[in-house]
Amino acid sequence: MTVLTFKMPDVGEGLVEAEILTWHVAPGDTVTDGQMICEVETAKAAVELPVPYDGVVAEIFHPAGATVAVGEPIISVSPAAAAPAERQEVLVGYGPRTDAAVPRRRRSVAPAAAPAAPAPAPRAAAPGEDPRPRAKPPVRKLAKDLGVDLSLIPRPDASAVITREEVLAASTARQAPPAIPPAEVRIAVRGVRKATAQAMVASAFTAPHVTEFLEVDVTRTMKLVRRLKKSGELGEVPVTPLLMVAAAYLTAIRRHPEINASWDEPNQEIVLKEAVNLGIAAATTRGLVVPNIKDAGRLTLAGLAGALRTLITTARDGRSAPADLRGGTTTITNIGVLGVDTGTPLLNPGEAAILAFGAVRPKPWVHKGTLAVREVTTLALSFDHRLVDGELGSKVLADTAAVLEQPRRLMLWR
Repeated sequence: MTVLTFKMPDVGEGLVEAEILTWHVAPGDTVTDGQMICEVETAKAAVELPVPYDGVVAEIFHPAGATVAVGEPIISVSPAAAAPAERQEVLVGYGPRTDAAVPRRRRSVAPAAAPAAPAPAPRAAAPGEDPRPRAKPPVRKLAKDLGVDLSLIPRPDASAVITREEVLAASTARQAPPAIPPAEVRIAVRGVRKATAQAMVASAFTAPHVTEFLEVDVTRTMKLVRRLKKSGELGEVPVTPLLMVAAAYLTAIRRHPEINASWDEPNQEIVLKEAVNLGIAAATTRGLVVPNIKDAGRLTLAGLAGALRTLITTARDGRSAPADLRGGTTTITNIGVLGVDTGTPLLNPGEAAILAFGAVRPKPWVHKGTLAVREVTTLALSFDHRLVDGELGSKVLADTAAVLEQPRRLMLWR
């Protein structure tokens, strides 16, 4: 019989491997063209893979958790029969049957074990057998609630049905405290975390970083945020301090476009970028990702708010498309939401600048010649000193602060 093999595709430019997170199908399952069969995590995002065939799953070559190279087979599918099955005569009154009728599965009975004999170890399923452990739905639910893996419970043979008592016994054994507690825990670094670590090492030891800091009175900006929230002038999109920082930073870049650039090491050239693809660093369960808003400098304030909402929600759900993670030209990292005042952010490879936005706090401040309590934040701008000198970096940081101090400059400087 012909078997169709589906190989690990390249779900993003330049990727060489992906980790299989979850299988949605098992051997013996019927699949159709376009059906999602598994979820994989690359160095950039988690994506679901559709199968391009109709048929029955014949074999799964790699379990969940395995890292598979692009182009390596991951599943095989037996195509569905093209011709109708042949009729055969049966007893009168029982209707016709066909060769395609699935025979009733026979259950093999395990031989009785000697009283003193140990429980037999689980064996691999023979060809044609269903490798999944057999259990009734209530027993499966109990195992799921207790965190018991049914495949780890020993069975005399693959057809034996797992009982409730066996699940409870496995749960008790699993929850028993170890005699000697482990001195350390090791976590495998894969996917997004691995890519982030490699990128940060390359950035730190390739680009000469310079970081400048500036405290800013953002009282007027915070008042504007509260007013826009209350009035609904921007519609249903969320209005946040991060939105105003992004708008201020884009205004500064519009006034000093030389900072929206990258360094071409092989050709020893500065590459100026026309579009500002604004990256927003987002912490996810899989690690730090930096999706970007394409051509963010052309958006209105309402358009920028909507794009931020979509970008952050998608990233936190682990559904950022590979295209959203490519092509960034500059980045904002919002460390203020974590209660941090400032830091020295590392550049994303290929970018010339990154802005850190710290926590907004009430502080004593000289305002119009009088000491008053104002809402203050700290901005930190890191830049690549090969193509951004101190003057350019200082102007961008100062202009960003100026817009946050007087948000009406958003309109005056457009």
